[in-house]
Amino acid sequence: MESIAIQPVEPFDFSVRVPGSKSLTNRALVLAALAKGESILTGVLFADDTRVMLKALEGLGYDLTVDEPNETVTVRGDKGGPPARNAMLDLGNSGTSIRFLAALCCLGFGTYELDGIARMRHRPIGELVEALCELGAEIEYLEEDGYPPLEVDAEGPGLTGGHLDLGATLSSQFVSALLMVAPYMPRGLDLEFTGDEITSLPYVKMTLNLMKRFRGKWEAARQYRAIRVTPGRYRAQDYEVEPDASNASYFLAAAAAVPGSRCVVEGIGSRSLQGDAEFCDMLGRMGCGVTQYLDATEVKAPASGRLRGITVDLNGMPDMAQTLACLAVLADGPTTIQRVGNLRVKETDRIAALEKELAKLGAEVVVVGDDLTITPPADGDITPAAIDTYDDHRMAMAFSVIGLARDGVNINDPSCVNKTFPTYFELLDELRRSAL
Repeated sequence: MESIAIQPVEPFDFSVRVPGSKSLTNRALVLAALAKGESILTGVLFADDTRVMLKALEGLGYDLTVDEPNETVTVRGDKGGPPARNAMLDLGNSGTSIRFLAALCCLGFGTYELDGIARMRHRPIGELVEALCELGAEIEYLEEDGYPPLEVDAEGPGLTGGHLDLGATLSSQFVSALLMVAPYMPRGLDLEFTGDEITSLPYVKMTLNLMKRFRGKWEAARQYRAIRVTPGRYRAQDYEVEPDASNASYFLAAAAAVPGSRCVVEGIGSRSLQGDAEFCDMLGRMGCGVTQYLDATEVKAPASGRLRGITVDLNGMPDMAQTLACLAVLADGPTTIQRVGNLRVKETDRIAALEKELAKLGAEVVVVGDDLTITPPADGDITPAAIDTYDDHRMAMAFSVIGLARDGVNINDPSCVNKTFPTYFELLDELRRSAL
């Protein structure tokens, strides 16, 4: 197995602009495909998850011009569902792609099969399928109920829309998938959340804000517990994709981890559409110096030289759990990360993976329900270890942060970062060259 040793770095002063947001890229591609007219998307992320989406949209008959060197995609929308009458889509392990496109295919006039790699067949999609069927879709599981592969039969009346009660879901991507196709339902969509909370609400807000950018019409009430999407059509837009706030977190975390360091992430600030842009607040609570501008975020290592352990609810930004868990190994005192149960149905079971890999380094990890508490090694040192990444990009990137601060961290299968951040280790080398 390929492996890379992460060497500790000296204090650094680094400015970086990371590639475009995967979440925004894949949402913008879907909305542009649905829209009337030609949309030009710039700052597009080119990585495994977005290439899967691009290939699938072309397979569904949409007209795309891809200019990867200039990070640009031109989409000539078809004013609604897929032009292709039939398609077989291989969506790899891209959760956004299979969930968004399952809903999109319901707007077509044909039969569409959606599948992915072996891990995808263990990632639940039943809550989304059930909701789509309640709104008029016809979807069949081709193997195990509740999981891909799926066949969407859009020969009948298709999505009609109407009222839908939705409890707490395993993934906010289910909600986003429903919302993005809702303008094309003849009756629109009246979505009522009946559970205790909305899973990963910042991602739902991101979707709604981007829909508004493409001239989708909606109203929200009672702190988004009721959302009404009006029937209509998206209109083509020129749209610049923000840098990825989730992937930016590793560089901000690196500044937190290495005493005397500073990092500025460009293009992500207080007006970002991404909820993960608020991760810097967690670093502030751990003792870092944090300044957030409209379009940039600055983090400085704690003046004391050590991070503080904290207790934090990350239900709204679960992709930050691994980054915070790894910083917890370097902190004084335990850190508790609460309400992140949906980590179990990501690229891997991230709670189980964190529990095993952090223990290799000498940390104590206790999982109670959907919460995990990390207690760092008593002497502040780690046990050298090779970290397994489980084909999960965030495991590789998060654990590399520990290696920047402590000797002995090796990352197995580092190429898994290609899922969302192919140039990650190249930028890490640039950070190393910025040492003071």
